[in-house]
Amino acid sequence: MTLDQSWFSEIHPATGSAFSLKLKGTLHEAQSPYQRIAVHATEAFGHLMAIDGYIMLSSRDNFLYHEMMAHPALFTHPRPKRVLIVGGGDCGTLREVLKHPDVETVIQVDIDAEVTRAAERYFPELCASNHDPRAQLRFEDGIAWVKNAEMGSYDVIIVDSTDPVGPAEGLFAEPFLRDCHRALGADGLLVQQSESPLFHLDGILLPLHRALRAAGFADTHTLHFPQCVYPSGWWTATLARKTGRVSDFREADAAAKPFATEYYNAEIHRAALATPEFMRRALAGST
Repeated sequence: MTLDQSWFSEIHPATGSAFSLKLKGTLHEAQSPYQRIAVHATEAFGHLMAIDGYIMLSSRDNFLYHEMMAHPALFTHPRPKRVLIVGGGDCGTLREVLKHPDVETVIQVDIDAEVTRAAERYFPELCASNHDPRAQLRFEDGIAWVKNAEMGSYDVIIVDSTDPVGPAEGLFAEPFLRDCHRALGADGLLVQQSESPLFHLDGILLPLHRALRAAGFADTHTLHFPQCVYPSGWWTATLARKTGRVSDFREADAAAKPFATEYYNAEIHRAALATPEFMRRALAGST
């Protein structure tokens, strides 16, 4: 929603907060069968994509989210070769996954092709790897895709979803997470974007941890990172492993990564595993 034509503002009445960016103009507006997609030109953050009035990404800071959705998971799994991305229509997470030379196949399943078409036009840097021969883009229902997947068919599943409303609501529910557990191999790992610990601890983060444990995952852990265009400016990704501990990652491999990043490195990975005291208490009380 907007305060006036020169500003884009995402207002959160429940938290008494808002985030605004000054605009230069609107580049694209379209109603897909699932949601309303808009792309704006901003003065300081490059292009801005919004879906149903909520910020999805900006040119300036999307690297934070995309790198933290991809690299911690891939450096935690011992041998990630088969990756599934559920959602991720802007293709930024796909680009980061494909930086890993040992990954053999990546299937991205997003329900809305119009998001990818807009990203190809206005965020071409995010779509630079869309034609990599290891990548498959499918525009289908991700929940149904995982439900129909063969047992043990993936090493890593990345749930790169929007907020848990509308088409994305089921991606946070136990039945979907059980299907993910079944679709993962013996060393399988899932990572799910999990909102702000400051604003969404009780409503999203704690229920997600409970649902992941109930779905059969042996260990769960939330990673923290900044993301200034998202509510509170503080965001998370929650990892779940079928075996072993999420905190055990291939630190030497991460330190020697053969590709460039803007934010992620082994030290950032280790730091992102730290849990604030208020969240530690809440997690202890919810189990």
